[in-house]
Amino acid sequence: MPEPAEGFVHTFLPGRVVLGAGTLDRVPVEVGLLGVWRVLLIATSSARDAADVVVTGLQGRFAGRIDGVTQHVPTEVAEAARTKARVDDADGLVAIGGGSAIGLAKAVALTSGLPIVAVPTTYAGSEMTPVWGETAGGSKTTGMDPKVLPRTVVYDAVLSQHLPKTITAASVANALAHCVEAVWTPKADPIAETMAVEGARALATGLRRVLEAPTDLDARSNLLYGACLAGSAFASAGSDLHHKLCHYLGGTYNLPHAETHAVVLPQIARVKIAAVPRAKARLEEALQTEDLAAGLFDLFAEAGIPTSLKELGLTREQAQEAARVFDADDILTRAWHGTRPEGETG
Repeated sequence: MPEPAEGFVHTFLPGRVVLGAGTLDRVPVEVGLLGVWRVLLIATSSARDAADVVVTGLQGRFAGRIDGVTQHVPTEVAEAARTKARVDDADGLVAIGGGSAIGLAKAVALTSGLPIVAVPTTYAGSEMTPVWGETAGGSKTTGMDPKVLPRTVVYDAVLSQHLPKTITAASVANALAHCVEAVWTPKADPIAETMAVEGARALATGLRRVLEAPTDLDARSNLLYGACLAGSAFASAGSDLHHKLCHYLGGTYNLPHAETHAVVLPQIARVKIAAVPRAKARLEEALQTEDLAAGLFDLFAEAGIPTSLKELGLTREQAQEAARVFDADDILTRAWHGTRPEGETG
């Protein structure tokens, strides 16, 4: 990655962020600011109460609703949502929930161009990216398109205040993967690195606090702030081996998205981080560790996230098959066993 004095190219993505406890009530206002008159609301089952509040606030702007989504956005689910948007004559989308709800809204926006107001209830950060993904026939396809980037993101810490620790920790691991990989991709630059480091700091600090006090609103807000920065850094820097490998594992073997990131990230960091020593030092300071890969592994283990692909249900043969596809035998062998990654290989 270039030093600032060497010159670089960074693209800032358009978007509006509203962060604060109780900001769910602002969603109808934000919809109005976009000039949207007929909203299709997409929500996870766990966000049903929040969706009810938004429906009430939208009044005459409410056009239809999809409750319940599926991870990895199966194509048949995406097509059904696109059909409903057309039937309901929607001219805008509100997505409430984690990455699966926002991912489904992106699938609709990809073919329709409808603007999205995203209300995340987890910390993945996908709401800040123009990345979309769909799964068909056991294979996940991803891409980037500015049409799927939410126009407005509303972060309300109250919505994640009672998120279980295990789900919280896995979601934070997903966001940390966005931060960590953003420092070594071919498109990495000093601005993305700075967002990634600050995002990692907020995520690690927030997670440690939430493990002690799960309903602490300040800690939950810190996690949302970190997720915002993580997604922004990833959107700018793009993806590399880590995300490609995790998307393959999730789409091909139906592994849980966030937990797969948590297992694989320390093993990838062990191999990749030595190539960017400045970012390595900054991330280690942010996470309060002397070894980034081991520090990530220990943080996730402390939070109770699975540390091996074996625990997630991947067979040894499947791990070997994926390793051949990506020429990543050492990484996936360690990830399958859950070996603590001490010392970089670079």
